[in-house]
This record gives sequence, C-alpha cells and structure tokens, in this order.
Amino acid sequence: MVSDDKSNPWLNWPGNPFNLVQQASDYWIDAAQRSVLFMEVLRERGDERNHRAEQTAPHVLSFKFEVVMDGRHLERPVNYGLLHILQPDGITPDPSKRPFIVFDPRAGHGPGIGGMKHDSEIGVVLKAGHPCYFVGFTPHPVPGQTIEDVCRAEARFIAKVAELHPEADGKPALIGNCQAGWQIMMTSALNPDLVGPLVLAGAPLSYWAGVRGKNPLRYLGGALGGTWMTALAGDLGNGIFDGAQLVENFEKMNPSNTLWSKNYHVYSKIDTEAQRFLDFEKWWGNPVLLNAGEMQYIADSLFVGNRLSDAALLDSDGHRIDLRNIKSPIVVFCSWGDDITPPQQALGWVLDLYEDDAALVAGGQTIIYSMHQSIGHLGIFVSASVANKEHEEFTAAMDMIDIMPPGLYEAVFLDKDEEMLQAEIAAGDLAAGDYVMRFERRNLEALRALGGNDVADERRFATVARVSEINKGLYQTFASPIVKSLVTEATAERLREAHPLRMRYTMFSSKNPLLNKIPELAEKVRAERRPVAQDNIFLQMQEAWSKQIVDALDRYKDIRDQATENIFLGVYGSPVLQALVGLNTDGGKPRRIGRDIAREAAITANRAALALRTKEGGLTEGIIRALLYIFRSPEMSAADERAFAAMRQLRLRTSDDKVMSVTLLKKILREQYLMLQVDEEAAVNDLPLLLPEEPEARQEALGIVRQVAGATGTLTGEAATRLERIATIFGPATPKLAVVRKKKGDPTAA
Repeated sequence: MVSDDKSNPWLNWPGNPFNLVQQASDYWIDAAQRSVLFMEVLRERGDERNHRAEQTAPHVLSFKFEVVMDGRHLERPVNYGLLHILQPDGITPDPSKRPFIVFDPRAGHGPGIGGMKHDSEIGVVLKAGHPCYFVGFTPHPVPGQTIEDVCRAEARFIAKVAELHPEADGKPALIGNCQAGWQIMMTSALNPDLVGPLVLAGAPLSYWAGVRGKNPLRYLGGALGGTWMTALAGDLGNGIFDGAQLVENFEKMNPSNTLWSKNYHVYSKIDTEAQRFLDFEKWWGNPVLLNAGEMQYIADSLFVGNRLSDAALLDSDGHRIDLRNIKSPIVVFCSWGDDITPPQQALGWVLDLYEDDAALVAGGQTIIYSMHQSIGHLGIFVSASVANKEHEEFTAAMDMIDIMPPGLYEAVFLDKDEEMLQAEIAAGDLAAGDYVMRFERRNLEALRALGGNDVADERRFATVARVSEINKGLYQTFASPIVKSLVTEATAERLREAHPLRMRYTMFSSKNPLLNKIPELAEKVRAERRPVAQDNIFLQMQEAWSKQIVDALDRYKDIRDQATENIFLGVYGSPVLQALVGLNTDGGKPRRIGRDIAREAAITANRAALALRTKEGGLTEGIIRALLYIFRSPEMSAADERAFAAMRQLRLRTSDDKVMSVTLLKKILREQYLMLQVDEEAAVNDLPLLLPEEPEARQEALGIVRQVAGATGTLTGEAATRLERIATIFGPATPKLAVVRKKKGDPTAA
C-alpha cells in the first residue's frame, strides 16, 4: 500500500509510476481542452474574416476617424482615401504643430497596421498633440487606376492637409510603411515643394541590394524567370492581381513560423494569447486586390528592374522620377532583424544616387537613418516598444530633423544618465522622454560597410531584368491571348476563393458544419478549465517536440535558400547568358546613374550665388552661421536635440521682430551651411558685417551662441578654439567695420 502523504519523496519522484500516471492524466485533459479552445479560436478567426470580406472598407484602425477625401471621386479615381484621425478625449491638438500623415502599405494586406493599437505610429503622433491623418484604401481597385494615379491622389491628399492647417509651423510630415515608403518617395520626387520630412519605416527602395546568405527574397524574380508569372497571374484574375499571392510569398520566407510556430504558440498558451492572435489575423487574413497593370508596374520597375533608385522611371508627362529632387529630410528606419527589407535595401538607393559625400551635400539632401538591432519587419510598425522609443523620438524631433543641414546622419538614442539629468535640472528639460536623440555625421563609406553587391552581382541582377523582359514579351505575344480568352470574371473569382490563404479561413469557420458544436463545447471547457502544471514532464516533452519541428523546418529553409542562391549565382552569372541578353562582360565598371546636366548646372549656379552672399544678412544669420561654424569641427560630429531645444527656447526673431518659423529657420540654416561648405574662411571673415555695432547686442548674440553650443556639454579641442574665434569676432565693432557700414549706407553705423 502506498501512502498518500504529499511530502513523501517517493510520491514526488518523477520516475514514480503513480506520479507519471497522474501527470499523463493531467496533461491529456489539458491538451484536449486546449485543442477545443484552439479550434474555437480558429473558428472565430474564420468568421471574422468572412465578416470583413463583406465590408466595403475593412480596416484595423483602433482610432476614430472621419473621411476627408475619397480618392474614388477624383478626376483620375483611385481606391485610396484620406482620413482625419480624431484626437482621443482629453487631448487638444496644437494648431501650430505640423500635421502628420501615415501611409499604409498596399502589399497584399488591408489598411490600418500603423494604428492597430494605442502604442503605434498614430498613437504617438496624437499623444504629441499633432494633427494626424491616415491614407488607406479599399480592397478593390478602381478599374484602370495606375501607380501614377495613386501618386497624383497622394499629392492631392497632402495639399489638402496643408490647406486645413494654415497655422502649422512646417509642411506635413509623411510616414510611409513598407511598400508605402517607395510610393511616397515617388510622390515627393514629383512634388518636392509639397511635402515636409519623410519617415520610411521598413521601406524597400533598392531591390537588388543585400548580402549573400541572408536576403533570399531578392532572388525570387530570377528564380521565376522574371515577371512573366506576374502577367500570368493578372490574366488568370481577369485583369486583377490577387494580393494573397504577395502574402503567400511573405509566409514562404519563414516556413517554421507559417506551418508551425504561429499556431503552436496560440495552442500552447491558449489562455493568454488568443485575443492577440485574433487581433493580428484581422489584418493578416484579409488580402486586397490590385489591378494587374499596377502589379506589373511594381514588379517590372521595382522588384526586378530596380529602376527607382536609378532615376530611370518617367511619368506619363515625361518627368523623371528622381529621388534626388526631394528637398525635405528623409528618415530611414530599418532593422537587422528584418528579413523582408534588410538595411541594404532600405539604404542602398543612397549609394546608387550619389558617388560621394560632396555630391550628397551639394544636392542639398538630408538623409537620416536608424537601424534597430533585432526587431522584425512587422515589429517596425506594430511593436509597442518601437512606438514608445523610435517613433516617439522621431515625432518629437521632427522640427529639428526638418532644419538639419544637408548630409548623411545616423540617429542614435541615448539613455539619459545621471549627468544628463543633472544638466536638465540646470538648463531646463531640453529633451523630453527617457532618451536623448543625437544625429551623428556619417559618410557613404558607413553605408558601404553594411555589405552589398559587387560588380559581378550587379551584372547578375541586370541579367535577370533583361531575361524578364524577354520572357514577359514571349508570354504576352504567344500565351496571354489564349489565357485571356479562357478566363471569365466568374472563373477568376473562383480561383481567388480557392487560394490556400483564403481556404484556411473558410474551412475553419461557421461555414463548415463540422464545427457547429465547437462554440458550445468551448464554453463548457472554459467553465471546467484545468491547465497543466508547467513542470509536467509530458508538457516538457511537447515543448521539446515543438522545438525539433521548428529546427527541422529552419534547416529546410536554410537548405532551400542556399540552393536558390547558388542556382541564381550560377545561372545569371553565366557570361554566355549575359552576352545573349545584350550585356557586355568586359568586367569591372560598377553601375552608375546617368548624369542630369540641368540639375548639376542648377546646383553649381546656386553654390556660386551663395558664395557671393556671405556679406548679406543680419544678426540672426550671423548667429546661425557662427553656430554652424562651431558644429563643423570634428569634435562636434553630432547634432543633439538639446542644442535645438535651447535654440528654440531662445526664440530667434526675424528682422521685423517676429518669432522665426521652422520653415524660415530651415531656409536660413541651409543657406548658411552651404556658404560654409563652399568657402568656410570667407563666410567666417564676413561675419562681422552681419552683426550690429552696439556692444550690448553683440554680447547678447554671443551669449546665445555659447548657450546653444554648450547645451550638450563643455566644448573641447577644435570646437573650443572655434568658439573663441567667434567670441573675438563678436567683440566690439572696429572702426574699420563702421567705415564699411557707412559705405554700404547702414543707418546703424556710427
């Protein structure tokens, strides 16, 4: 007879057969209950998808909104719309703050990912008191709409937002997620005077870029023989491309997650993870449609052709879509954990467009990048931790970003230490939140160091583009007419409904009579729920088996991806194939963008004009030029939000004694920076001509320079030397200077 004393070590020994029997019983009861509850979750997911499929404009926004513009009513109608996100109760928007517009990606999924929850891009903007707008879309495209039509509509939306906020200090800031990133870049390149700063979150712009062994998605076009299959898919859809195919491509990238981990995670933690799973599936499980022409343009021009980063695209009026035309700062937010848009694809376009740092600065373009160390592609948009750090800091620093001088910078987020907190007590809260953002100067070599293609790899991708054109031409000439003659709208709709992505939702829904009893059974299980203990040996075996399945699927993925890469490199690296498609194989020259002589001439003329204007301006221009001169020293290789906050607190004024707007400050700062860039010594030597004669005014101006320059700490090295030179310049006016002023007719001269 065995004692029932719970303290008996024999009973508690894992090898005790009585203990094993009890653990087995507990485990199988728990497993059966979890199975029922999991089936109920799948049924709820399917019913939600079926319900949303019947809606005109399903979305996952968790904020109230009102429709401002419906793109379907434009002269070139599109299935996009502009929504005004209403402020939550208790928050009053500041009319002087610039509005933000969040653009959602039309990459197969429905709209709303930028505002799925409170801690999101939209939530951060609203919390900061900015007016917020959202550009979304309906599941069905307007017949005949094109990507260019969407760009036109987006330009109309941006202009409308600016019109609604005439008091705002700055043009609307745009946030483009994933595929929406390249869309707003195209819109901004065609309408550079319309937009404010751009934030590209996980947005691919250089589709050939990447490193071997890590970025297999870029080989997909070559593996399929080009975009002829895109044309086939459009024909089978009767002129419609099914976004489910794009979603399927994403899922195939990570088979262990798609086939096992995602569902197993819910099953194993059914008591806590069900709602999170259902919330996400609302967005993931409702693929949208695109016109076949839209998808063909995307596949030909971007995915395979990579023509956007080469400035090789033209609109219907013959205007070149050149990203170098964008005048506003561009913030690129990417992640090393993103296997869909790795950093090389997010930033490679900069190397495609600019040969060196001087060309970037001369072009007047400001590019800021930030690379997260681990977050995945979707986490860039939906992670609460990312929203409460990166997106919150970008939003708070947007005015500073807007006035940053031309050049390449990396955004660095510093945790506030004790020294920073003590400095804030002394100088005031110059950086809200838990972090201090710094923009550290970088050069193009920093981007090249990320890794990427060599000349031979570039030629391989160019070969894919040529092969794609040939195969698509053959398909459209010989096969497309036959396919189109066999397809009707009814057959196209049946094909879409038969897609595995949709079938799995339909099968596990109330449309399946085999699941009719599941809701009642699930209710009973919840009432009698008996979760198993975490130290149960059978539960631990379950976890071990799950890990083995994941490991096996991951090994399969690695083997598949390596084989795909090897085949790609071998086939498209063949000199014979390259010669057959018309590529020269003489070897060594890297791909270079074509020169734009008119643009270069305009830049040269602008620099020459600025070089002649170093004697022009007043006190504000002098203060800004002095600060920029100090910040150009090697020790001052970063712009800190605290320095900008100190400058804003001083509220610099215009010549007619008005508080200076961000727009005017940006104009003055960029002009002064380029003056220093063209001829630093001449610009500094002419500084006294910009200053008033009165000693008190000059000392007050010097105090501003010292306060802003020292906002981040004590200056050292060349920065300190430059500050002392500025102090000498800002000293009492010399008699010689007074004579110069009299000659110029300055009424303030003695």
